[in-house]
Amino acid sequence: MAGNWLPAAQLTGSGRPVLQPGEVECSLLSSVDLFSEETPSFPNLKAGLVILTTHRLIWVQESTTSPTAIFIPLSAITHIFSLKKSIKSMFASPRFRFQASLGEKGTKGVVVITLILRGKSDIDSFVEKFWEAWRKKAWEDGMKSGSEASGSVLGSGSGHGSGGDGGLAVRMPVVGVAGILRKEQEMWENTDKSLQEAFQDLNALMNKAKEMVILAERMRSKLLSGSTSQATGTNDEEIGTKEEMQELLLSVGIVSPVTKESAGALYHQQLSRQLADFAKIPLERAGGMINLIDIYCLFNRARGTELISPDDLLRACSLWEKFDVPVMLRTFDSGVMVIQSKSHSDVEVFTRIRSMVTTPDALRSGVTASDAAMTLGIAPAMAKEHLLAAEGKGLLCRDVSPDGFRFFVNLLQEVDADDIFLVKDYGIYQTWIKVISAAR
Repeated sequence: MAGNWLPAAQLTGSGRPVLQPGEVECSLLSSVDLFSEETPSFPNLKAGLVILTTHRLIWVQESTTSPTAIFIPLSAITHIFSLKKSIKSMFASPRFRFQASLGEKGTKGVVVITLILRGKSDIDSFVEKFWEAWRKKAWEDGMKSGSEASGSVLGSGSGHGSGGDGGLAVRMPVVGVAGILRKEQEMWENTDKSLQEAFQDLNALMNKAKEMVILAERMRSKLLSGSTSQATGTNDEEIGTKEEMQELLLSVGIVSPVTKESAGALYHQQLSRQLADFAKIPLERAGGMINLIDIYCLFNRARGTELISPDDLLRACSLWEKFDVPVMLRTFDSGVMVIQSKSHSDVEVFTRIRSMVTTPDALRSGVTASDAAMTLGIAPAMAKEHLLAAEGKGLLCRDVSPDGFRFFVNLLQEVDADDIFLVKDYGIYQTWIKVISAAR
């Protein structure tokens, strides 16, 4: 798509870019054209999604069924042109230009790239964030040492008016208004010193936390990639250890959560895609279906302080119908909403339910939602929905009593309509008669 000029960017299953270690999203814009007016061989990219991060400028083509993406490293940018505002620009789509050194080794060249914002976007805010990300050079953090020399901020102001005699200098008492002012100054200096020390410790803690999240993401990706290639030859103890490790790493959090500040008008769209990527691992652990309340708690815990409301979550889930993502929102007849993997099949669940209700104990006394929850390994509320769905398919019958619901296998399917008193020598009906007779 971009020839030899621009490298391809890796995308997740929902079409969001795979971020590099330490990379954070800064701003998103829709309906953006990317091209070069001075270089005809440069690709002409139309109506894509632009994602500005601390490391790259990513352009995603969303109109196709299989999204593709390219990126421009911010480290390759050599100059950013100022915005030109005129009367003519008020009636045209905003334009933003910058200069970058692009291309493969041996064929690199300086290109002036133009971005045309055809959607409803704040060009000034985007350019400001672009400048800020370029100046900070966050991509160089990995090459620098994680710690800095302490005490550089506090080097000055250790004494209170002491001269060249150092600590042996005698400070004469000052009375009156001058003494009050001096005490006020000393109090402010001590407060400022305490704040500087506190913020210095806080910044160090945040840097270490960021490093731990990056390390946890690398470990999680290795575990996930190794779980398929090393499925054979592993014992139960190793599998249990990997599952525990994945559960711990899952709770570490999302490095770059989608926010209203960074995504703007695309907030719910990008939140929907990020949620689809996040729900993959919890769905695998839950057997392909998870309650909407559970995913809300897990997702908010992973987002840290960037919490979302239940309405935002529901709206993000409802947008999955428009995207090609491997998850979907399902609503049972009772109104209970769950998130379900598209590869999940109710036939497999019904098969397990049928084998459960045809055991001798279940034929005699039936099963409850709690029994089904223990067998299926899911919450009782979810198990009840599966039992009701199986009843709707004619596999079960329901008995309602003061103790609650009990479900039995549907024996009416075993009865011959032409001879209802005929008992076959095989089948569930015959087994049920033997169990009931033995109980008497």
